[in-house]
Amino acid sequence: MPTISTFYGILIQMFWNDHAPPHFHVRYADSRARVSIQELKIISGSLPRTAERLVFEWAHLHQEELMENWLLCESQARPAKIDPLP
Repeated sequence: MPTISTFYGILIQMFWNDHAPPHFHVRYADSRARVSIQELKIISGSLPRTAERLVFEWAHLHQEELMENWLLCESQARPAKIDPLP
């Protein structure tokens, strides 16, 4: 699964040919979550509160790029890297 961004120990990943709804995967320490791109909410799993806040802040800044990556993954193309939080 390609890692598209990394910041503060948080890995943001996307699968090729993943199932709807459009989402990305988050890994942080022992925590895992799937986050809806359109609604910017956790749809499965959980994250510590601080990591969750950082992920949502990052996703809000890059929501359009995330949707573009989702479309790339649907067509079996490699998703683009997205800048981390500063």
